[in-house]
Amino acid sequence: MYLGLRMENTPLFWVGFNIFVLAMLMLDLLVFNRKAHVVTMREALSWSAFWIALSLSFNYLVYRTMGPQAGLEFLTGYLIEKSLSVDNLFVFLLIFTYFQVPQQYQHKILFWGIIGALVLRAIFILAGAALLAKFHFLMYVLGAFLVYTGIKMATSGGEPQIDPDSNPVVRFLSRHLPITSKLEGGKFFVRKEKLLFATPLFVVLVMVETTDVIFAADSIPAILAISRDTFIVYTSNVFALLGLRALYFALAGLMKLFHYLHYGLSLILIFIGGKLLIAEIYVLPMTISLGVVGLILTLSVVVSLLFPKAAEVPKQVP
Repeated sequence: MYLGLRMENTPLFWVGFNIFVLAMLMLDLLVFNRKAHVVTMREALSWSAFWIALSLSFNYLVYRTMGPQAGLEFLTGYLIEKSLSVDNLFVFLLIFTYFQVPQQYQHKILFWGIIGALVLRAIFILAGAALLAKFHFLMYVLGAFLVYTGIKMATSGGEPQIDPDSNPVVRFLSRHLPITSKLEGGKFFVRKEKLLFATPLFVVLVMVETTDVIFAADSIPAILAISRDTFIVYTSNVFALLGLRALYFALAGLMKLFHYLHYGLSLILIFIGGKLLIAEIYVLPMTISLGVVGLILTLSVVVSLLFPKAAEVPKQVP
């Protein structure tokens, strides 16, 4: 039996939760990663395990205090956001490769990128939840959008291209802000001859932030389709984002192996969108939704490993 507490109705909890998140981020930046260094696989896996364990512990707290339905909604939302973030990670890898960002500075960019993502997504979640609560017909618009996004993702080929010249924010920066021609250590800004210059590292941060906004347009509607509870949507999103840096360094060398995951994610978006469109006719139990999402993800990974891309198969020497 659950305790029946409604944590989200307590302003003190909201303040405490956000203070906890900021404290964990500061601990990560100022203690464990105070000096720029190359993150090892062992370190990345340890941190990934820590964030996943912390997320599941919070999930259990939600289950105990708000009931099984809320617990399943949190877990499903967390799993969807975590899965969709793999696409983000692949694009981040392309951005770092394009700008030739040294590995020891990538953690800093991802840290500040996630800080910005937390703020922007909180705004998206609050605005989206308010609109859905006020205008019921938007539920069908949201469902149709998710189905369309899933189809578009499946037919796009899953090979994103990185072109800073086509990014309007980067173009604006280039026209209005002097930028140094090379990196200045791990600094985003430097002062030269009394003028403030942005460094290429700052341009990379802007690319990461704007890319995340684009991905949020897919992930936030997907989680809002799972739960209308702002508390569930926000906290599941936050916990998925907190482990994003560690997940990046753990999967950086393996992401290209999961080439069918892209299609799995598109199926998930189509499934969630379809579930929303038929909600007035039939409400699919959350246990089935969670099972379908988990099954699609598992099959996507397994098929990717069983059937690697032809280019990834080493050629036989005659």
